[in-house]
Amino acid sequence: MSKISRSVQSVQERVRAAAERAGRDPASVTLIGVTKTRTPAEVQDAIQAGVVHLGENKVQELATKVEALGHDGLVWHLIGSLQTNKVKTALPLADLIHSLDRDSLLEALAREAERRGVPVRALVQVNVSGEQSKHGIDPADLIPFLRRVSATGWVEIEGLMTMAPADADAQTARPHFRRLRELAQAVGERTIPHVQMRELSMGMSGDFEVAIEEGATFVRVGTALFGARDYT
Repeated sequence: MSKISRSVQSVQERVRAAAERAGRDPASVTLIGVTKTRTPAEVQDAIQAGVVHLGENKVQELATKVEALGHDGLVWHLIGSLQTNKVKTALPLADLIHSLDRDSLLEALAREAERRGVPVRALVQVNVSGEQSKHGIDPADLIPFLRRVSATGWVEIEGLMTMAPADADAQTARPHFRRLRELAQAVGERTIPHVQMRELSMGMSGDFEVAIEEGATFVRVGTALFGARDYT
């Protein structure tokens, strides 16, 4: 068994344990393997160990990975910020976009989706921490933004995404994850066409267990699966 396969087993067990602590069905949590900078061979190891949801930060790297590994049996998530000029390339590749965070991107997605005749599946990224360096909709603007999304008729919202502060440990991140869950509950009390709150994408290698305890349905895990990235 490869090192990556052992890491996958360990993370899957941690996901299961965190879900059970929260009284949740472990099957309600999907592990996304974050493949940023990883080789196709490394990703293939993770796939063979059972990781079929894969996440990329950049459209060009997503295109390279999809070309190398295909789409059959895999679900590709675009989890990084999406530039409007990359929308046309991204849509045939990404099964779910996690980072819808502004009107210009909404307009570009809706326009390209209409041209293709295929609605876009997306999550709205919310800046629950309020950090200026973070992308995302301000929580106070979330409902008006979702109504604008709904009006396009071409973007299907499946939930929300957030990122905890970069310097936060797992317990410091907890209130941010809880806040996203509360926002999703508030949205769910309204009827907004093309908007569902099925998914909460939150938690990474250092805090995914706490995110699961707070309601995450997608956890985005890279380092804990593949090891530390080599930046040299």
